[in-house]
Amino acid sequence: MHFSTLVIPFVASGAYAQLDTLAKAAGLKYFGTATDNVELTDTALVAALSNSSEWGQITPGNTQKWDSIEPSPNTFSFTKGDVISALAQKNSQLLRCHNLVWFQQLPAWVTGGTWTNATLTAALKNHVTNEVTHYKGQCYSWDVVNEALEANGTFRNSVFFKTIGESYIKIAFDAAAAADPDVKLYYNDFSIENPSKKTTAALNIVKSLKASGTKIDGVGLQSHFIVGSTPSRAVQIANLESFTALGVEVAITELDVRMQLPSTAAASTQQSTDYQNTVEACVAVKNCVGVTVWDFDDKYSWVPSTFPGTGSACLFDENLNRKPAYFGVVAALTGAKGNASISATAATEGGIFAQTNSTNASATATKASPTSPKQTFISATTSSDSSMFLLFTAVFLSSLYSTLFFL
Repeated sequence: MHFSTLVIPFVASGAYAQLDTLAKAAGLKYFGTATDNVELTDTALVAALSNSSEWGQITPGNTQKWDSIEPSPNTFSFTKGDVISALAQKNSQLLRCHNLVWFQQLPAWVTGGTWTNATLTAALKNHVTNEVTHYKGQCYSWDVVNEALEANGTFRNSVFFKTIGESYIKIAFDAAAAADPDVKLYYNDFSIENPSKKTTAALNIVKSLKASGTKIDGVGLQSHFIVGSTPSRAVQIANLESFTALGVEVAITELDVRMQLPSTAAASTQQSTDYQNTVEACVAVKNCVGVTVWDFDDKYSWVPSTFPGTGSACLFDENLNRKPAYFGVVAALTGAKGNASISATAATEGGIFAQTNSTNASATATKASPTSPKQTFISATTSSDSSMFLLFTAVFLSSLYSTLFFL
C-alpha cells in the first residue's frame, strides 16, 4: 500500500471561502476559536489565527479569569487579557470575553478568605464591575457565570454558593449589566448539550434570572465531546431550541471532539461527522449565533493534559494542516449532504475545499426551520457556484482518496 501525492491547482485566484465566511453565508454571526497568550509567540499559529476569513471571533482561554485579572484584593492586572483584545481589534474579529465568575482559577485570597455574605458579595461586585468596565465596548459578549452546576443539576459547592447562595449568579449578572449595558451576557456550561438534569437546571437559571428582571442574553453550550458519543443533530437542535424558547440566544462556545490515541481513519471519519452534526444543529436553529472551537489546532489543545490517552480533538493538526473534521464543518456550513471528510494527506494539499471565488460575493442568509434542511439564499453570481464547487470537490476527493488508499 502506498499514498500518491495529490496536487490539485486552485480553481480560483487567491480568494477563499473559509469557515467564518461560510458561517456568515449560512446565517451565523461568526465562526471562531479560543486562543491563549502562550500561543502568541508561535508566528505560524498567529498568522493562522489572524485570518479573519477563517476565524471571525476569538475567545481568551485563560487571561480574563479571576486569578489573572485580580490576583490580590482590588489589585487588577489587565495586561495579558489586553493582548488578546488588541489582537482581535487589529484583525476586526469579535471578542467573546471569558469569564467573570467561575469556581476554578481563583486566587487563594478568594478561595481561602474568611467571608461573610456581605463581604464576598462586595468583592464579587467589585471584581465584575472593574473587569467589565475595563473591557467595555471591546466584547461581543461576556460569559458572566461559568459552570455553576453539578452533573445532577444541583449547584456546585463553590465559595460563592457556600457563602452567598444561588443569588450570587443574579448579583454577578446585575453587576455586569450595570457596568456595560450593551454587552451580551451569557451563562456558560458543559454537558448541557442534550436533555438531562443539568440541562434542566441551566434552563431554570435562565427562567429565574428573567423572572427577577435580571438581564441575561444568552447561554453558551461548551460542547466538549467524545468521538462517537456526540449527541445527534436532531437531539442538539431540540436542546438548543429549549433554550431559545426562553428568549435567549445560544452559541456553541468551546467545541472540540476528542478521541483515544493513536487516532485511526475510522475515528477521524466519525469525528468529522460529529463536528458536522454539531455545526449543522447551530445553523438550523434560529438564534444560535455562532460556533467557537477550543482551540483550532492540536498543538495547543487542552485535551491531552486533561484527559490522558486522548487527543486529536481539533480541526487542524499540530502542523496547522486541516484535518477531515475541518471539512465536516465545511459540509455543515455549505449544506453539503453526507460526510465531507477526507484524509489528512489530501487535506494538506492546499486546503482545496476552502477555495472559492468569493471576492465580489454578497450573501444574505435565512435560517431554516428546525425541521427543514438548511437553506441559504445567495445574491451573487459567484457564491452559489462556490457551494456547488465545495460539494463537488468534497465528493471527488473523497472518492479519489479511497481509490489511492487501496492501491
